[in-house]
Amino acid sequence: MKYRALTVAREFGSGGGRIANLVARRLGWKLFDQEIIGQIARAAHVDSHVVKHYDERVDSWLRRVNEEAIRGVALAAGRPLAEEDIFDAHAMADRTRNIIEEAYAAGHCVIVGRGAQCILQHKHDAFHVFVYAPLRERIERLKKRLEPGADAVHRLRTVDGERARYLRQQFGQHWCDPHLYDLMLRSSDDEEAAARVILYALTGTPAAGLEVGATHVSHAG
Repeated sequence: MKYRALTVAREFGSGGGRIANLVARRLGWKLFDQEIIGQIARAAHVDSHVVKHYDERVDSWLRRVNEEAIRGVALAAGRPLAEEDIFDAHAMADRTRNIIEEAYAAGHCVIVGRGAQCILQHKHDAFHVFVYAPLRERIERLKKRLEPGADAVHRLRTVDGERARYLRQQFGQHWCDPHLYDLMLRSSDDEEAAARVILYALTGTPAAGLEVGATHVSHAG
């Protein structure tokens, strides 16, 4: 099987984003991660900080009610709001889907998060990976990345919770459902080893120095 796209869902602090970057570099494929934020900001003429706020997040119930009220008032006044008048989580999700579908059409792409495993779920030539790690290991990793004094446990639970809600609201799927993935991979401190495991699963060709014992692999689907 020749694959044209790889999606990488990841627990926060698992190193999944960096592992996806390593795989993309090894394959010479285009990486879609933080680049998605920049693309949407330029296309929607919205500040990148606003776009980042809605990345893999859903609107609160109160915000959705308020936006519907604003749209209703504008419609009653004879001036229906255009998409660019209100940039919210719904607009973000729509634009993200478009970018993911365009990336898949072009091929040779690695897409990190953003529900790509759901958007491309029925594409036979898209390979889906979920990267996870024990809580203790993720906390230790984050302590090296976050600002001094940051609550790593709270940040982990917040970000993972937002990603799970995003998948549930946008696609009606459970984030950790093994049926969404071709491979579920426990990462370790050796992110190169994890990248080599993904490359082997994707291409069927052993990468140089592949250490099978460095990671825990579960073939899903």
